[in-house]
Amino acid sequence: MAEGRHAVSLIAPLATSGRAEEVMLRVGQAIRLGLLADGEQLPPEAEFAAQLGVSAMTLRDALAMLRQRGLVETRRGRTGGTFVRRPAAAPLGLLRERLRALSVSELRDLTDEQSAVSGAAARLAATRASTASVRRLLALADQLGAAVTPGAQIRADGRFHIEVAIASKSQRLTALEVALQTRLAELLWLPVEAGRARREAGGRAVEPLTRVPDGSIAHDSGALDDVTAVVEEHAAIAAAIEAADGSRARLAAEEHAEANLRRLTALRLALPPRP
Repeated sequence: MAEGRHAVSLIAPLATSGRAEEVMLRVGQAIRLGLLADGEQLPPEAEFAAQLGVSAMTLRDALAMLRQRGLVETRRGRTGGTFVRRPAAAPLGLLRERLRALSVSELRDLTDEQSAVSGAAARLAATRASTASVRRLLALADQLGAAVTPGAQIRADGRFHIEVAIASKSQRLTALEVALQTRLAELLWLPVEAGRARREAGGRAVEPLTRVPDGSIAHDSGALDDVTAVVEEHAAIAAAIEAADGSRARLAAEEHAEANLRRLTALRLALPPRP
């Protein structure tokens, strides 16, 4: 996975001059996604502001909000600067509100975009990925299987997809995948605290089915307590890339995006209404 200044460069500039709140959100999501490592020093303000396409004043205001949220800290002195402080837990309340604000149609549009981007990235990665990149993909699939908290699941999931894009050696696809992961990866691993029921059939956990507005069927997967299916989908993408089979890699990535749409739709519908 990208580290240091290269990792910082994965944060795409804002489309407009941007408000401090938008910068704060973009950088905060990159921290929670694991693009920026705990303890990592951010670039000097002038350099970072230029990279994000905002004024130095806007960046200072955004950093002040990030400090208030405990996501960065500023140290004085010769070895000072602004450093990342990754939170121990994901901000579940804020994430639930973000998911609640998205309609099923908006979720479908986002995952349609991810299907196109991740499918193309996986196809290219199958012919361009280095041996080291393939090893990282396999390790990240295992890392997701071992993750036990939403924060760890978010980081392992998002980093897997970004690593596939990096392996494609396409800067544009990588930038698009990073933007998609900052919007989707955090939401996918939200615990749902109410309205969940599970039953055992043949020794395997099976979720009740939910009919979504477009008439299709989705599993009420709750918090995705059983991550086996997601890990297997990641492993299938990595295996196809390792085998240099571009068609199979693309199909596996597209099928994974479709499965994530079903999961996100179920999570959205399972959220209780605002009190």
